[in-house]
Amino acid sequence: MGLVWVALGLAALVFARVKGIAAWTALPIAAAFLVEFPFYLLPSMPAGRLRNPWLMAGSCALPYLVYTIPAGLFRPESLLILLGTGLLLSFWFRVLPAGRATDLLFLAVVAAILLSKIFDRIYPSPVPKLGVSTLGHLMLIRTSATALLSVRGGITAEFRFLPTRREWLSGLKWALPMAVSSLIALRALNLWTPRAHPNLWASVPQFLGMLWVVTLSEEFIFRGLLQNWLEEWSRNRYVALAVTSVMFGSAHLGFHGAFPNWRFAIVAAVFGVFCGLAWREYRSVPASMVAHATVATFYRVFFS
Repeated sequence: MGLVWVALGLAALVFARVKGIAAWTALPIAAAFLVEFPFYLLPSMPAGRLRNPWLMAGSCALPYLVYTIPAGLFRPESLLILLGTGLLLSFWFRVLPAGRATDLLFLAVVAAILLSKIFDRIYPSPVPKLGVSTLGHLMLIRTSATALLSVRGGITAEFRFLPTRREWLSGLKWALPMAVSSLIALRALNLWTPRAHPNLWASVPQFLGMLWVVTLSEEFIFRGLLQNWLEEWSRNRYVALAVTSVMFGSAHLGFHGAFPNWRFAIVAAVFGVFCGLAWREYRSVPASMVAHATVATFYRVFFS
């Protein structure tokens, strides 16, 4: 853990130097991410998960305090929102019994928090497009995962960062038809906007960020939970795949700043079909993570 902290700290300093960010701006941000990092890892460690709801809620606000107090950006209302979010998620399955309605409503609440973009307001960035609001997303992901895995229980989906060799191969296998189908959909829907000068150097950090943040959360929820639950409830894997893919597409209606962005939602739904197929091969979240991250990185690097 100590070595990882040092590596992350050095990476933050290099990033700040490259972007020309002043040290007084970069240090509180880096410190907040270093504080969030071990909490984000905990859902993948059954023995280390936070189970005390008060500690879970308090941990939701700690990175915010580390960032905003030194930066002079602290707002009491933002702190209350973070604490309230932590308490809501932490106590959900302690107050409500696990079941179809409460499970789906829990996921709907998590989705509503994400789609509201509330973290963009809670975590103001001193530099445009710095991504400080990612701290809120990381908090939401790990708190939701902990509530589901440790409090609700009975979840077969894994919250795991490192795919096995079999999962890498499965994910890469499904990435090819996913990429081809998504590119056809982009072309057909007039969303074909290739970059004139793609930044290939950005592909590695883009992929790792996708794999360990975006796709881990989305595949855990959409395939590991929703598609799995819908298969059990409907007893039909094709219905589960179709419904989950449509829901996945609908979650992307607000992408690229235009709501409702129906064309991009259709592309995302096509994309979701292959994520679902990748998951279903071994019923493995990491396999669908690999497929998702590979094609999403390709899109971000080569298309605008």
